[in-house]
This record gives sequence, C-alpha cells and structure tokens, in this order.
Amino acid sequence: METFQNIWNNIKTQLEQSIAEEDFKETFVSISNVFKVVNNNIYLIAPNPFIKSKIDNFWLNRLNGMLSEHLKEKHVFKIITKDQAAEEISKTKEYQINTPEPKLEERFKTGLNNSYTFDNFVVGASNRLAYTSAIKVADQPGEFANPLYIFGDVGLGKTHLMQCVGNYILENDIKRKVLYVKTDQFIEDYGRAAVKKTFEEFSKKYENIDILLVDDIQFLAGKTQSQLEFFKIFERLKEANKQIVITSDRPAPELFDIMSRLTSRFEWGLTVDINRPSLDHRILILKKKLQVETQNPDLIPEEVLEFIASIFDNNVRELEGALKRVLFYCTAFDYKFTVQNAEEALKNLLNSKDISNKSVNNGNYNTVLDVVSSYYRITTSDLLSTKRNKQYVYPRQISMYILKELYDLTYKKIGQLFNNRDHSTVIYSIEQITNDIQIDQSKKDDVDKLLLKCGKKA
Repeated sequence: METFQNIWNNIKTQLEQSIAEEDFKETFVSISNVFKVVNNNIYLIAPNPFIKSKIDNFWLNRLNGMLSEHLKEKHVFKIITKDQAAEEISKTKEYQINTPEPKLEERFKTGLNNSYTFDNFVVGASNRLAYTSAIKVADQPGEFANPLYIFGDVGLGKTHLMQCVGNYILENDIKRKVLYVKTDQFIEDYGRAAVKKTFEEFSKKYENIDILLVDDIQFLAGKTQSQLEFFKIFERLKEANKQIVITSDRPAPELFDIMSRLTSRFEWGLTVDINRPSLDHRILILKKKLQVETQNPDLIPEEVLEFIASIFDNNVRELEGALKRVLFYCTAFDYKFTVQNAEEALKNLLNSKDISNKSVNNGNYNTVLDVVSSYYRITTSDLLSTKRNKQYVYPRQISMYILKELYDLTYKKIGQLFNNRDHSTVIYSIEQITNDIQIDQSKKDDVDKLLLKCGKKA
C-alpha cells in the first residue's frame, strides 16, 4: 500500500503545480490517503458525492493517464465517497493488494458506463422488484435468473439498472468478460460480418464472454437474419450458464415481428418491469441528483423540488434535465431558488406540456374527505381526528389511499392534511389499503366506487 500511497502523493504534487489553484483546493486537497487497492483499482475517498461526480466526469481520464506513468501494469483510480468507505470498513478491516491483472484493458471494451452503479440508482415502489432482482443476478450471475428481462417505458432507468449489473460484476471480479451492446449495434455488427464474411470475429465478440447485456431488444423487429443469429448466441450462452440481461419497452409476448421461439426464451428466467415513479420517488431522484450537481444538496427548497417533480412525471431523464435547467438559470443570474423562478426557467418546456391537471387545490382534497366520510357515515372532523376507533381509522386510511391514487401527493403533504400526521403513518395506511384490496373483493369494490365518486375516470 505504501507504494500506491507514494504514487498518489506524487500525482497530487503534479496536479498542484499544473492546474488552477482554485480547482486544486476545491477538488483534490481533501483527498489524502489511498483507501485500498483491489483488482487493479486504486480507491480514493472523495469528501462528498459532488466532488466524486466532478472527478469522475472531468478529471478521471487525466488522473489515470498520470497514473500510467508510474506503474508497469495497468491500474485505474476509482473514486468513492466517505459513506461508501464507511460501509466497506463496517464489513471488514482487512484489505489485500491483489495481484495485478495484466489485461485490464479488456475491461474498457465492455461498452459500460462506469457511473451507472447500484449506489446511485434511486429505489422506489416503481422499480424495487427490478432493482432487487438485478442485485441478485449481479451477485449470482448465471444462477439466480437467466435471462433477466427488464421492460418499461423510455427514460425510467432500464439501461442504468442493466449496466449496474455489469459494473457490479466487474467490480468484484475483474477477470469476468462483460459486454453491453445496444440492439441496433448488434444488428450493425452482424450486417458488417455478413458483408465482409467475418463471422468468426463476430462470434468471438458475442460468445467469448461471461455476461451479455442487450439494450432495447424491440429493435430486432423485422430483422429476420439478425434474430436467427441472436437466437444461436442466446442458446450457446444459456447452455454455458453465461448470464444474459435484456431490456425492452414492452413485455416479451408483446414484442412485434420477432420470432416466437426467441420471445419465449426471454421468459425462461425472470421478467421484471419498471413503472413511472411516484411523486415522492421523483423528489428522491431530484435530491440524489442534487448531491452530484452541487456541493450543497439543500440548495433548492423542498417546494421547488416538488414543483419540478409534479410537472415532469413520466420520464426520469426529462426530470433530471429540468433540475439542471433550474440550477443553471438561478445560479447564472444569481436568483433565489423559488417556485416562481423555477417556473420561469422551465417556461419553454412547460409550454409543451399539459399542466392543467398537475396542480390541484385544497377544494379537490376536501371533496375526497367529504365523499369518504359520507360513504362511511362519519363526520369529516372524525376523519381528520386522532380517534383510534376502527370506524374512523379505516375510512381515514381509505382517504389517504385515494388522495395518493388520484393526485399523487407526497406522503408529507397527505400527513399535513390529516392534522400533520407523520409520513410513516401515511405510508403504513396506504400500504394497508393496497394489501386489503388485493385479497378482499368487497373492500376493492368499495375503493373502486369511492375513486369514481371522487373523480377518477371510468
């Protein structure tokens, strides 16, 4: 470890002499000790996610270039945060410097984006099953579920989650051969091989691997020869117990113009979906994004985040793009982070969206309370009270469920409507009703009736 520490000290000295003093102080001064060296990765600890993101995005290639001048075998720096280091320390106190892997360069031909990790994937109800399944696949490649088939609309995190699997596997075993490829790239590779008669090279690329990650498989539609070739590759990898992960915008049975013997094989393992995140989940995504975009994660008030999240509710990429736009606008002009300034920053985007139903006033909420209390023959005051009698608790839980279902309010907001109840109480109540309507048809019928009475379209 001493050798690697000396190398880092030398690189820091070089940086101090060659880059702007402000950049050096802000980014590198606080990074002192080498944390560990494993699988040709030299781990450095950044003080916060913002510094980590800054180095990953703007400095890492330069650092690795400087590192190559000090070591015979290929090594790379890997930046982790203090929290990640603390978690590692809690697991074990001992680290060994592994024998260097002489062919580490192969790792960089995988097509993976190393910023896509489980650590920065924000988990919520809409993606929890997919996330949990992906972790198990990454931990037990070829054993837990093969293939893992992830589907969902554009921009919800399928590619991120798929690449988490590849990065996790490489993190724990550098000798694994992982290949990430978009389907259109696969089609292009096959077409080139057909023209140049280089099928051996094509087969080597797609079969001499341990993990195959294929993105947007729906684009195989209508490509008969490419489908046949993918079928052969799938069969050989599956027989060799090599892990396959596939993403798509729809379930396998709904894939258009793809041979049935191929789509049926996509269902051999485990199929999981990623849905549109709830408002609470979208706010968590924004908060996570803030950690890597600014040194002050509390820079933007909660009500501004809620405003952004309430408008951009379908696509995570769009959501994060809106946040960056607000950040740039207010920072560039030295404006306060307010809902009004956020609206001004986003006005061109808002003009193209239907926001007529995004904001709902308290009158609409009161309608829900009136309808539910009337249905169960209690007063609205009883509904909002702290009374624990069953005749009040159950309607209260129903009301919370309907408010979440119809208006996608935050748990905090719903709690405020019910005399500032804690958000954990709201979560419990909504989960309770969700479970009830799955196992009790009469309760489901009641909830369906109330939803219609409160304005849900039939």
